[in-house]
Amino acid sequence: DSIIGAKHQGAITSMVERKTKLTRLVLLKGPTSDATTEAIIKRLEPLKTLVLTLTSDNGKEFAGHQKISQALDSEFYFCTPYHSWERGLNENTNGLVRQYFPKGLDFATINNDNVQYVEDLLNNRPRKTLNYKTPNEVFAMLTANNLNYALRC
Repeated sequence: DSIIGAKHQGAITSMVERKTKLTRLVLLKGPTSDATTEAIIKRLEPLKTLVLTLTSDNGKEFAGHQKISQALDSEFYFCTPYHSWERGLNENTNGLVRQYFPKGLDFATINNDNVQYVEDLLNNRPRKTLNYKTPNEVFAMLTANNLNYALRC
């Protein structure tokens, strides 16, 4: 999903793994299709063997879905228009991100380190739905060979 900055001058692409709640955030100069496509591929490439499906909303920034699908060798799905509850985990995660980057914030005032800091906070935050384990812990347990990626990539 995309979290848009003030005056559409920046964006954060958010990706959340369903079972472990592992979150990946990428700061973009704008919510363009090319930038979003490149960011998703770059961020998920280390997990290519684990990425089976991707689901997004119907935003124009996901126009490069075929390229993403091909690069990651995965299926790409779209939820029904105006049915945000079909991607509830991602919408909830975006709400958590907005605690740190509220609506109206000019994303030109933040940098990649700020976004990485928030990603690290979310991935090291115990979750009730994970029996009070963190997304990093659960991801590492389920994918022991990808421990380094879980902790930071």
